[in-house]
Amino acid sequence: MTALPPSPQTSPGRPAGPALRILIGTDTYPPDVNGAAYFTHRLAVGLAERGHDVHVVCASADGPPHVERAEGVTLHRLRSSRVVPHSPMRVAVPLGVDGHLSRLITRLAPHAVHSQSHFTISRAVIRRARAAGVPVVLTNHFMPENLFAHAHIPPRLQAVSARLAWRDMMRVGLQADHVTTPTERAARLLREQGFARPVEVLSCGIDLERFRPRGQERAAARVRLGLPERDTIVFVGRLDEEKRIDELIRALREVLRHRDVQLALVGTGQREKELRALAQEIGVAGRVHFLGFVPDEELPLAYVAADLFAIGGIAELQSIATLEAMSTGLPVVAADAMALPHLVRPGRNGHLYPPGDVATLARHLLDVLESPSRRAEMGAASREIVLQHDQRRSLDRFEELYARIRPRRSGTSPHGAAPLTRVPRRRDNGMAA
Repeated sequence: MTALPPSPQTSPGRPAGPALRILIGTDTYPPDVNGAAYFTHRLAVGLAERGHDVHVVCASADGPPHVERAEGVTLHRLRSSRVVPHSPMRVAVPLGVDGHLSRLITRLAPHAVHSQSHFTISRAVIRRARAAGVPVVLTNHFMPENLFAHAHIPPRLQAVSARLAWRDMMRVGLQADHVTTPTERAARLLREQGFARPVEVLSCGIDLERFRPRGQERAAARVRLGLPERDTIVFVGRLDEEKRIDELIRALREVLRHRDVQLALVGTGQREKELRALAQEIGVAGRVHFLGFVPDEELPLAYVAADLFAIGGIAELQSIATLEAMSTGLPVVAADAMALPHLVRPGRNGHLYPPGDVATLARHLLDVLESPSRRAEMGAASREIVLQHDQRRSLDRFEELYARIRPRRSGTSPHGAAPLTRVPRRRDNGMAA
């Protein structure tokens, strides 16, 4: 395989190496709004900025298949359909995917394939890469609880569904040559489910420059977002069941008995109508601001406008939103569940509360809000803690994996089968052959 020129952008202290061709398979990618989609996008763009030739196979955002170039990344968007009517989520139509991916992998001859899940596209990418002898990295972002609301699985069937889903994930995961997951808690969860192979803990990473403390811009950020000038609690993420946003709204009622504060909710989701009704019912509607979808270029302002970040989610494998808040220098009050305790040091950069314990949540929110000096100390601690999640370090490690990983079993490697010169894109049914 003809090598690309050396990468012009490397981390300080890291020697430049030959650029690579990487194929990323993912079942969620922007405009999807979720942590896995954002991580995959930032990984792809970050690698492209370092001079690598990056291709992403993902579902079409509007249905028809096509190939496009965005932010230095080539996107191979497959034909898709909605998960359920009126849902924003789309999945690839499996018909013909294997054949298309086989041709694509043969033509691109990637150094490595990086799968981001075990669903339709990702498992097909793994399957075809294995057949071609291309090494495979799998990053697990999976938690069954994050799918129950979207799949409309009744509560009585969720335990059985979770077991079956984990069993399916294990089957696919065992096909990868190297498995990563963003936190030690997530790795332990895999082991608890019976995954016996090694799992590397590798943070999703955060852009420490883009999300940085800017306290002097707080008032301007509130104006930009249409927020009144008062102490502000912010949550960023999907307004869905597993995020437990109702707990934040209920806690706000207690906090308002002591301080004039407001709650800003950034994002959309299936529970928005219910949450609006709840705020109205308990008399806090005037202090809960539903900001809806905030474009990525303005997302840092959502944190800059706030005094603290609160999250009640019980299915967070890492929580990119929490990392972003901490990087901006915000204290964090979070549910003591899944990976959130890995980010929050009680009494140092925030507090943890038992999921469902609204009284304790309210007490912790007040503790942070009532002392500006303590708030500042906790925010500085958040920034210090999050430095270890610098996305440049994550990119460095993924580059090392791609360059050094080898398939666990022999296969016909396509390396050398195709020159690196660009192949004209064909538009056969919108797919590159």
